[in-house]
Amino acid sequence: MKRMADFARDGADGDTIRMQGDLSLAQLGDLPDRLEQVDSGVTRIDLSGVDRIDTVGAWVVHRFARDRNAEIVGLGEDSGKLMEQVQAADQPMAVSGKPMRSGLRVLDEIGAATAQAGRTMLGLLGFMGATVIAFANVIRHPRRFRFNAVVHRFEVVGVSALGIVGLMSFLIGIVIAQQGAVQLRQFGAEVFTINLIGRLTFRELGVLMTAIMVAGRSGSAFAAQIGTMKLTEEIDAMRTIGVSPMEALVVPRVLAAILLMPLLGFYASIVAIIGGGLLSWATLDIPPITFIQRIREVVPITDLYVGLVKAPVFGAIIAMSGCFQGMLVENDAEQVGLRTTSAVVQAIFLVIVLDAFFAIFFTWIGWI
Repeated sequence: MKRMADFARDGADGDTIRMQGDLSLAQLGDLPDRLEQVDSGVTRIDLSGVDRIDTVGAWVVHRFARDRNAEIVGLGEDSGKLMEQVQAADQPMAVSGKPMRSGLRVLDEIGAATAQAGRTMLGLLGFMGATVIAFANVIRHPRRFRFNAVVHRFEVVGVSALGIVGLMSFLIGIVIAQQGAVQLRQFGAEVFTINLIGRLTFRELGVLMTAIMVAGRSGSAFAAQIGTMKLTEEIDAMRTIGVSPMEALVVPRVLAAILLMPLLGFYASIVAIIGGGLLSWATLDIPPITFIQRIREVVPITDLYVGLVKAPVFGAIIAMSGCFQGMLVENDAEQVGLRTTSAVVQAIFLVIVLDAFFAIFFTWIGWI
C-alpha cells in the first residue's frame, strides 16, 4: 500500500528534513502547504526514506531546497537523474520587450502576411517553371511519359466528378432562371431570361463553378497525396533511384486537369442550360423547342470559345497549386492538412483573379 508523502524534522538543531512515503502527484496531499510553514534553519533534505518520486514531487522538493538553500541527499540513481532534470529546467523565463501597440501589431501582421504571400507566389512561379521543364523533358524522351498515370488521373479529375458537377450545374441553372425571371418580370422582359441563362453559363458560371469544384476535389487530393508521399519519404526514394517526381507525379496530374477541364466546363454549361430550360418551361411556359431555338439565336459562338479558352488555364493553375502545396509538406501529418487547405484557397483565389483578367482581355478583343 502506498504511503502518503510526509516529512519530519531531525538533526541536532532540527536542520534536517527527512522525507518519506510516496512523493507523487497522487500521494502528495497537503505536503507543499506544510513545507511552506517550515521556518528557516533547514540545511539538509534527506530523501532516503522516499518510496517513489515523480516530476511533481521532485519539483516540490527542489523548490523547498532552493528557497532555503538546503542540500538534497539520499537520492537513488533514477531519482537523482530526475532531480537533475528538474533543477536544469528551473530557468528564468525570457520576458519579451515592451508590448507592441495594437495598431502597430495589426500593421506588423498585415506586413508579415503580405511578405508570406509574396514568398508563396514566387515559389509557385518557380514551381510552374519546373513543371514546364518537366513537360519539355517528357516531350524529348517520350518513353518517360506515364500513360497509365494520366489515364488514372482522368478518372479522378473527370469521371468521378461528373455527378457532383452535374448536380451543382443543374441547380445553378435553376437559380439563374428563377432569379432572372423574377427581376426581369418587373420590366416585362421575362423572355430575356433565356439570354441570361445562355450567356452566363457558357461564358462564366459553367467554367468558373466547375473550376471551384475541381479545386475542392482534385486540387486538395493532389496536395494530400503528394504531401503524404513526402512524409513517408517516397519522393526521396524516387529521386534516389533516378525518377523525377516532377515527371512522375506532377506532369500526369497537370496534364489530366488541362485536358479534362474544358470537357467538364462544357458539360456543366449544358446541364445548367437544361436546368434553366426546365424551370423556364415550368414557370414561364416557354417550351423546350422554343428555349433551344432562342439559345441558338442569342448566344454567340464566342461565348463558347471564351469558356473553352479559360478552362485549360484554370485546370493548370488548380493542378499546379495542389502539387506545389503537397511538395511543401514537412515534418508531420498536420502539415498535410494545412497544405491541403492552402492548395484549395490558393487555387480558387488564382482562378478568380485570372477570370477577371480574362474578362478584361476578351472585352478588349471584342468578344463581348
